[in-house]
Amino acid sequence: MEENYHLAKWLNNELEGEELKAFEASKDFAVYQRIKQYSGELTTPAFDEDKMLQTILQTKKTKPISFQKVVLRIAAVVIISFGITFAVKNFANFTEYAPNGATTAFLLPDNSTVLLNSGSEIEYKKWNWNNERKLKLNGEAYFKVAKGKKFEVATELGKVTVLGTQFNVKNRNNRLDVTCFEGKVQVNYQNTQLLLTKGMTVSFEDGQQVVADQTVQTEPDWLSKQVAFTAAQLPAILEEMMRQYNIDIQMKGKATPQRFTGTIPMNNLDVALEIVATTYHLKMTKINDSTYRLE
Repeated sequence: MEENYHLAKWLNNELEGEELKAFEASKDFAVYQRIKQYSGELTTPAFDEDKMLQTILQTKKTKPISFQKVVLRIAAVVIISFGITFAVKNFANFTEYAPNGATTAFLLPDNSTVLLNSGSEIEYKKWNWNNERKLKLNGEAYFKVAKGKKFEVATELGKVTVLGTQFNVKNRNNRLDVTCFEGKVQVNYQNTQLLLTKGMTVSFEDGQQVVADQTVQTEPDWLSKQVAFTAAQLPAILEEMMRQYNIDIQMKGKATPQRFTGTIPMNNLDVALEIVATTYHLKMTKINDSTYRLE
């Protein structure tokens, strides 16, 4: 403290006599001298008080945003975002899709199992599912419905209503095929209503019932990579093969009206093409790996 006191007096030229001699004899005096020399060479710019005052007066005052308003705005954005996300997840339609050459399996909100065949699509809503178990099918699907749960499958051609059962629905072009593997299935097609029990299958095409048969199978053929056709026309068979194998089959000439009943493998393209060609007396030509021609 005393040293700082003497330094201040020396810088102000107030140190005299014995005090000055003692300060000059200190070990740090040379450093103090250099500091005093350099600081004396420093200059400061002139300060214009009037100009500074005008600048302050002309500067627009901005009103600061309160912290509370910032928090409220952020909270509003978060709430809106959460609300949109909640609405999308719960109120929007859900779509499950199986592309050509593949199948898809998924669970519905009540743990009912759905297996989609190639080139098929299902649309449904999760919201209020416990009170309204409805979905829309375009294509083919196999259902294992939770027991005791009413269930409705709507297609463009008809409606299938079940209660705790296992069944298959196929909706392609103008044909509707329904097979019941367990429990009971009610089928509504135009003005016709049928009740199917275990082992029963029915098909409608172009407004008429074309098949009413029995089956001993416990699940659809397509689950084991083959498709069973009953009184099917050639265009429908070729379309199914194109979906299953994800290929293009070109048909030259007029298709015969002959109907086909039998099974075609969906894991061996050469055999599948040979069956069709032999049955309908057609010549098969391979154009490339994904395109074939029948004539």
